[in-house]
Amino acid sequence: MDSAASQSDHGARTGAGGRTYAALDLGTNNCRLLVAVSQGTGFRVLESFSRIVRLGENLSVTGRLTPRAMGRAIEALRICAGRLSRYSGLHVRAVATEACRQAANGHEFAARVKRETGISLEIIDAEEEARLALAGCASLLDDSAPHAFVFDIGGGSTEIIWRRDARPGRGVNGHGFAADVLAYGHAAGERLRFHSVPIGVVTMAERFGADRVSPGAYAAMVDQALELLRPFETAERIGGEIADARVQMLGTSGTVTTLASVYLNLRRYSRMRVDGSYLDFDAIRRISAEIAELDYTARAAMPCIGPQRADLVVGGVAILDAICRLWPVGRLRVADRGLREGILNLLIAADRRRSA
Repeated sequence: MDSAASQSDHGARTGAGGRTYAALDLGTNNCRLLVAVSQGTGFRVLESFSRIVRLGENLSVTGRLTPRAMGRAIEALRICAGRLSRYSGLHVRAVATEACRQAANGHEFAARVKRETGISLEIIDAEEEARLALAGCASLLDDSAPHAFVFDIGGGSTEIIWRRDARPGRGVNGHGFAADVLAYGHAAGERLRFHSVPIGVVTMAERFGADRVSPGAYAAMVDQALELLRPFETAERIGGEIADARVQMLGTSGTVTTLASVYLNLRRYSRMRVDGSYLDFDAIRRISAEIAELDYTARAAMPCIGPQRADLVVGGVAILDAICRLWPVGRLRVADRGLREGILNLLIAADRRRSA
């Protein structure tokens, strides 16, 4: 579903005098665009667009982007190109993620996008994807605990970011965590670790089904996620910090925003209500179990799930279930922001440094 153009303020940590920027994120499931102008210490959104394109459809089976999936994505990208053409002097960054990374014809598709829409797609690696997601939501990290665990459940992959000693005022050169991420990017310090696993809501749905998921199939989803995520815990030993109540958790994905919407009993999705809200693990377990027991029709009837996400949400809650089991922080903060906001924050931060 296309989103309407919107105007809102976002919490970027830095900005640069009134220039206009655009961020495009072509993922495994969605094509998303934000156009914004830098304003004060943040940015103001001029225009937004989002469409489900399912670029990764059947990718886990064929290893290639299918003609139909590419056609849907090209159609959405043409719309994006038309919107971008309205602005002069626009600073644009357009990225493609897991679907194009995995597909044997991913670079061929990016070349076709350039020919047919004029958009230059940058196929980014998993670490850069995690960095952008982190830059988009870092301002939601607070003073509640010194360490930060951030995750992004996508369509074709799940990114984990672990940052030790993330309290404001205790980052690199005395800056806060968000300032470190914006100012230093990859060089945000040795305390920053990334982990990516090649499972997401689309891959789970294709492997285990998209209608009614049996208890056995759901357990298999969780087990598969645990198997892929556990090596990161073995390497980083996050559990000990969690046991000492020294970890804050932040989730940025459609899965966590959907669960937050259900928890808040929203009849219509409200970013203002969801972004920055909190979910206790008891609520996550209860809502996840309820959703997992429903068939496609019943999930589609839920106001903040709908028919376009009803086949994907169970896979997302299974991955979230695995995350909560491995890293039992007890509460997570919900971020309705991600790669696009991260791109904008980093573009603005770079311009600010250049003009300083």
